[in-house]
Amino acid sequence: MKTRIVEVGNDAGNPEYYEEAAEILQRGGTVSFPTETVYGLGADATNAEAVERIYLAKGRPSDNPLIVHVDSKEMALRYAANVPEKAIRCMDAFWPGPLTLILEAKEGVFADNVTAGLPTVGLRMPDHPIALNLLKQTDRPLAAPSANVSGKPSPTCAGHVEHDLNGKIDLILDGGATALGIESTVLDMTAEPPAILRPGSITADMIEDVIGQLRVSCEGKRTVPRSPGVKYTHYAPDAPVYLIEQKGDIVDRAIEHLHSKGKKVAVLSADFSKAADYYFPLSADVLYSGLRKCDETSADLILAAIQPEHKKDAALMNRLEKAADHKWFS
Repeated sequence: MKTRIVEVGNDAGNPEYYEEAAEILQRGGTVSFPTETVYGLGADATNAEAVERIYLAKGRPSDNPLIVHVDSKEMALRYAANVPEKAIRCMDAFWPGPLTLILEAKEGVFADNVTAGLPTVGLRMPDHPIALNLLKQTDRPLAAPSANVSGKPSPTCAGHVEHDLNGKIDLILDGGATALGIESTVLDMTAEPPAILRPGSITADMIEDVIGQLRVSCEGKRTVPRSPGVKYTHYAPDAPVYLIEQKGDIVDRAIEHLHSKGKKVAVLSADFSKAADYYFPLSADVLYSGLRKCDETSADLILAAIQPEHKKDAALMNRLEKAADHKWFS
């Protein structure tokens, strides 16, 4: 398969870009496109063979359900059943935007491999002109997980998608770098009170201001999770990642210790590190690009230096802990 790349840039309203992409999707192909979070890998969510091409391209476990993208609240309501009033309030408050709602799926609508056989589906309306134009042109819901090899850092530019999936998918719509750089918040609306299954840019406080109390989820203990990003190791570069407290000279001492063992060290930190062999800034919007840049170095090990303000960012810490498989350097 030859993967074609179309540079959309700032000309997101040009219908020619979407005619080709929509035709590919309607015949069961795969198209990568930017959202405000990361690049997604889209396929017709009602076509099991099309969805299987996502799993094959990514090497994704089949029990990891896919988020489905819609172009409006009205489209979501066509495909979801028994939608609670709190979900409607969340749609009105946060859509388009980085909030995925787990809802009861209408029977017989989605391919079983979208929902991993569950009666629920995650729906979201992305806040990006290319994604929304493609959805409107295709006129069907699109299953669209992140467009990367499963387990690796999510893609925040078209080059990341090309690196991982070139020759495995039909088309990449290049819309430049994504704005947020981290995946959507996932909120389970089938629970009462609703539960955050995966943190993101839409925080618990923001949601509670709209619908009231949320609960802590035990989603990671489920055999078949209702949300992606909760069961398997994710966001990991080739070199092992370790979290480390950024206090005093602890990071520099850790680097000195590793250098004594002949190891090259990359550091992700909000503060520049002169001692590191390679340095990249640390924040939610550049996390994945930083992890991918580490793969372009000869680093044997990556230290992510955690400051107190990082611990207040649930979405950032969630991704870092997944990338490090919860390992702390000591």
